[in-house]
Amino acid sequence: MRFAACAVIPVYNHERAIGAVLEGVAAHGLHVFLVDDGCSEVCARELERLSTFPEVTLLRHPENRGKGAAVMTGMRAAYERGFTHALQIDADGQHTLADIRRFIDEARAYPDSVICGQPLFDASIPKVRYYGRYLTHALVWLETLSFEIRDSMCGFRLYPLAEVEALAQRVHIGSHMDFDTEIIVKLFWREVPTRWIGTRVSYPADGVSHFRMFFDNARMTGLHIRLMLGMLGRLPSRLWRRTGLGMQAQSDEATR
Repeated sequence: MRFAACAVIPVYNHERAIGAVLEGVAAHGLHVFLVDDGCSEVCARELERLSTFPEVTLLRHPENRGKGAAVMTGMRAAYERGFTHALQIDADGQHTLADIRRFIDEARAYPDSVICGQPLFDASIPKVRYYGRYLTHALVWLETLSFEIRDSMCGFRLYPLAEVEALAQRVHIGSHMDFDTEIIVKLFWREVPTRWIGTRVSYPADGVSHFRMFFDNARMTGLHIRLMLGMLGRLPSRLWRRTGLGMQAQSDEATR
């Protein structure tokens, strides 16, 4: 299978951190799609400067549309230009850039899987967000009837672009902070495998967080209601697969 990976970095007013992040990502030989998600004038100028570097493509939203929308803009552009895989990474410097090589090597070995970061947090993460993540984990396990998705909120992933494009053509995917959770659950529903790499995460290197406590928590609540309803429709088939009869039927089909 042909393998061509790039990186997608959504940016919203991270002018102090994005230069170092771009340098660290580009050091791994990846073409980088920077997505200006309606940034301030100061950040837009910094992105314009960085876009002159080799192997950098700058894409712009005239107004802020949300992290998920920015990631999808970058991944669609990458897919249209012939890339097979895209590494999603945040612009604020919270991810361990040295681990990018591990993600790429894993994707080469398992090209049909989503390679997901499993965060190893240091003391910089706010406690309310640390414990809030476990509530989300529990809900996702219910929505998938599986413990396979170990962390649905980490924005450090490497996606097979054909699978993402096929999903995006058929279903809605959240355009804000709900994106990371919604896309991984819906890819799981489509039987796309996941593989997990432990990676250290800090909060955040440039001191800028765009998580809005009320609005984004309300958005996540709405997301989980939709996912729970979606799971109810899939419940009979998933339970069938888990029974001995369902597993035997699949085995018989595979041997025909």
